[in-house]
Amino acid sequence: MNLNRMNGVKNYLSLVKFSHTIFALPFALIGFVLGIKHMDDLHTPAEDGIKKFLLVLLCMVTARSTAMAFNRYLDRHFDKLNPRTAIREIPAGIIKAEKALLFIIINAAIFVTATYFINPICFYLSPVALFVIMFYSYTKRFTYLCHVVLGVGLSLAPIGAYLAVTGSFALLPLLFSFAVVFWVSGFDVIYALQDIDFDQSQSLYSIPSYWGLKKALNIARVLHVFSAGFIIAAYFVGDFSFIYLGGMAVFIGMLLYQHSIVKPNDLSKVNIAFMTANGIASIVFSVFVIGGLVLQILANIPSAIIP
Repeated sequence: MNLNRMNGVKNYLSLVKFSHTIFALPFALIGFVLGIKHMDDLHTPAEDGIKKFLLVLLCMVTARSTAMAFNRYLDRHFDKLNPRTAIREIPAGIIKAEKALLFIIINAAIFVTATYFINPICFYLSPVALFVIMFYSYTKRFTYLCHVVLGVGLSLAPIGAYLAVTGSFALLPLLFSFAVVFWVSGFDVIYALQDIDFDQSQSLYSIPSYWGLKKALNIARVLHVFSAGFIIAAYFVGDFSFIYLGGMAVFIGMLLYQHSIVKPNDLSKVNIAFMTANGIASIVFSVFVIGGLVLQILANIPSAIIP
């Protein structure tokens, strides 16, 4: 019985590609720590920091699970026809469609409930966030800009986490959000290269199916140039220490690397570009940024305590 439960959990983790959390979660953590630093600058106590951190983490997991499961549920008929995706849990019969739908409803309810305990503005905006991240699943049916919509969905992570801590918007987390928009859009274009023939055969929209391999790769490069630009802009706006530069170098380096290994005539390394390069970019960048922010917060503690 326990083994069956473990297999069931693994199936649902596979359904939502839980390992892909490494793309947005590190940026959410950056937004959260930025919020803590902002509160320190205002000499505002943060006794509920741990509670909010756990709630933000819960929101990240449930929001992403809702979006990914909904995408799998909505695309189950296309997935069954595509040899690359026919082994996914719903078309393969591992998870029934109605159970996936129940999973979506439960995660969405948990997400909204969690935002209620964070602050009013997060709660009021929670339906908007759910709409954005679920709307992406429809976009391949009518626009080749579906990749940008996915980027917008993931870009809610840094500004959402910052909003959870401070209850207000600010320029710096927005710069990170814009960086995520163009970063995710770019690597999703690269990932979509694998399905160019299938998308064309099913009249599905994507930049590769619309523009072709070479132009799609060039568009992905342009998107990543914009992402790098926002990462650089955040350095100057945020008054970060030199530690930020190390993370920035790795992030931009991974952008360059993935474009060096994916060619129009050789798509064999798309998964390395998609998962490995971008996973390293996100994790290493966040470690450097958060490390620098923590040092700045610790350096400000004495002045905040002494009257």
